[in-house]
Amino acid sequence: MLPRTLEPELMDSVEDAVGYDRMDHSAVNRVFVDDLLAAWDNGQPAADPQPLAACRLLDVGTGTAQIPVELAGRVTGCRVVAIDLAGEMLRLARRNVSTAGFDDRITVEHVDAKAMPFADDHFDGVISNSIVHHIPKPAVVLDEMIRVLAAGGLLFVRDLSRPPDLDTVNRLVDAYAGDETAHAQQMFRQSLHAALTVEEVSQLLGEAGLPANLVRQTTDRHWTISGRCDRQ
Repeated sequence: MLPRTLEPELMDSVEDAVGYDRMDHSAVNRVFVDDLLAAWDNGQPAADPQPLAACRLLDVGTGTAQIPVELAGRVTGCRVVAIDLAGEMLRLARRNVSTAGFDDRITVEHVDAKAMPFADDHFDGVISNSIVHHIPKPAVVLDEMIRVLAAGGLLFVRDLSRPPDLDTVNRLVDAYAGDETAHAQQMFRQSLHAALTVEEVSQLLGEAGLPANLVRQTTDRHWTISGRCDRQ
């Protein structure tokens, strides 16, 4: 198994933010929201996701807010607080939210996921896509997500899964970033090296007091934490 090689926690240069926003994440974002809506309805296909419309969600590590925009476009009334620590990402996030016409439903905030200013049990659902691999000590962020999540709320976190060897890294980069710029390919390669394995995430969940089996491998390059969190 490849050792974990950390990458910079913040993607806060103009080049990083613009490059990330210009990459075609549309299919991945649609699948994320599809799976989120299914998980919201206890794992069954969501024919009518209206119950989510009355809830308040937190998107941790929102980047340029593409997933909140996708979600708001499909669930009328859904409210999302979208946070990130990277200023350049947030500048584009605010632009994307405004362009989509969702300023009244998506709030973009500059927040460190390792020390969130929100009260305990504040959100009905906490979601996140591809932030965990940026964090040197992911347990801190996971603990914060659990803290601000209301009892019985949905925790839905997806991230890259670290490949076992360099051949698999190269295959994944060719398959999913082969048509992107050299800079985008390098970002993806670094992220794969910085990602956690399912086994590592399972251990973190157990240490946080959650069932270790909330996480599973969901694609050839992703794991997903999905489940309702009933804390004692």
